[in-house]
Amino acid sequence: MQINYLAVFVASVLEFIVGAIWYMPLFGNVWGKIHGFDKVPKAQQKEMQKSMAPYLGVQFIGTIVTTVVLALFLNGYSAWNPYGIAFFMWLGFVVPTQVSAVIFGGTDGKWVVTKIAVMAGGALVCLEVAAAVLHMMG
Repeated sequence: MQINYLAVFVASVLEFIVGAIWYMPLFGNVWGKIHGFDKVPKAQQKEMQKSMAPYLGVQFIGTIVTTVVLALFLNGYSAWNPYGIAFFMWLGFVVPTQVSAVIFGGTDGKWVVTKIAVMAGGALVCLEVAAAVLHMMG
């Protein structure tokens, strides 16, 4: 199977941008409350943000891996709708993993549903963006 690695890279960059928008302007306040960042002084928040670079690098590598796997599925099931494939990957693999991570990851009970919704929603949007790019550039 051939993979268009330029499409994978473009999709990964766009997913990263969409994820940044999702977790900052769209749901940043909620995410901050879930993790108690709203109680941290602004100066300390800035320091915490500066130390995020290595974590963002790891996240970007994970995004590339996910996008390559999505590209493989799209190539292998080319007769299927690419957005449907992304949806079913999300439903079958991403959602159960994220639900387990939230439930067993020490999330305060009052935030479990909200955190799952934010995480799963962001993952779905990113996978659909990747499907669109891979489909258009494939």
